Amino acid sequence: MAELGNGSFQTDSSLSEWDAGDMGCGELVMELRLRMLALNPGERFRLTARDPGAPADLPSWCRMTGHRLVQADHPQYLIERRKDP
Repeated sequence: MAELGNGSFQTDSSLSEWDAGDMGCGELVMELRLRMLALNPGERFRLTARDPGAPADLPSWCRMTGHRLVQADHPQYLIERRKDP
């Protein structure tokens, strides 16, 4: 998936993705953690999260966990798994 000039996402079938729907951010980040652990360092993950708190919570979660928020266009997010030390 790549960012298009208009801020929307281009689909890349090789990316892992998950539609979390309206799941609250507490439960969402716990599930997201497990899904990110399944990726190799540097791999990207597409998340759809419609929870109204996601625009604030997901960037904070990425900063705290070391993952990189590549793109945020609510409700779609592109997250890159951190490089392990």
